[in-house]
Amino acid sequence: MAQYWALTKPRVTQLAVFCAVIGMFLATPDLPDWHKVVFGTIGIWLLAGAAFAVNCLVEREIDSRMARTARRPMATGDITVLQTLVFSGVIGGIGMWVLYVLVNPLTMWLTFATFVGYAVIYTIILKPATPQNIVIGGLAGAMPPALGWACIANDVPMQAWILVLIIFVWTPPHFWALAMYRRDDYAKSGLPMLPITHGLKFTQFQVLLYTIVLFATTMLPFAVGMSSWLYLACAVALGAVFLYYAWEIYRRYTDLLARKTFTFSIIYLSLLFAALLLDHYLPF
Repeated sequence: MAQYWALTKPRVTQLAVFCAVIGMFLATPDLPDWHKVVFGTIGIWLLAGAAFAVNCLVEREIDSRMARTARRPMATGDITVLQTLVFSGVIGGIGMWVLYVLVNPLTMWLTFATFVGYAVIYTIILKPATPQNIVIGGLAGAMPPALGWACIANDVPMQAWILVLIIFVWTPPHFWALAMYRRDDYAKSGLPMLPITHGLKFTQFQVLLYTIVLFATTMLPFAVGMSSWLYLACAVALGAVFLYYAWEIYRRYTDLLARKTFTFSIIYLSLLFAALLLDHYLPF
């Protein structure tokens, strides 16, 4: 059971589902229908886990060459290809049924499209083909708020796509920070990651540029009236810290600094979306 659980990359899945749940609560001025929150969360979690299991299957040889991923169950051979396919198919199928029957068809189709985008387009096509893989393929990983919004509203309006855009722009500096301090691992993998193909200095500059764009993008919820001054203050404060890390990476890179930036980027996204939720319900 622990090995199958590991196939779903639970820590990554938890962050994605958290962003989806935030989307559910932001989709309505009141508290959302708890049935849809529960079953939407279950369905999205199951399909996300299925996508990550396929990712582990496709990248099992690559994972076996990298210290960070060598203990994954597909890389060690503890779980077979057939077992992984059956597991992914079962939990993915259950997830689709839950979303279609107990939530709404729109959410099911959007979540299934996200599954295809991550498991097929990103993992199989983009990741081994271009150093811009994480940028182009980042759309699949950015979809959870739209999926959550669709669960409650049966619609995906502009506000939901703003949340998607925030995660889309956040993904490159988040992932490239990891890729920089794990560059030796990625060199062994054979994947064309940006620090390997274009060098550290170019990647440091890209991290800084994307962080600046991210800072501007996080102002959009306030600009379109989705949030009040509370969110704006939190976004500015969190963005200032992220910009500091990005500037320091550009100015005086160390592996330790990149590791700290990667860790902060996860905290940053969690706190940013939590601030949106708090702002949504507090009377400011």
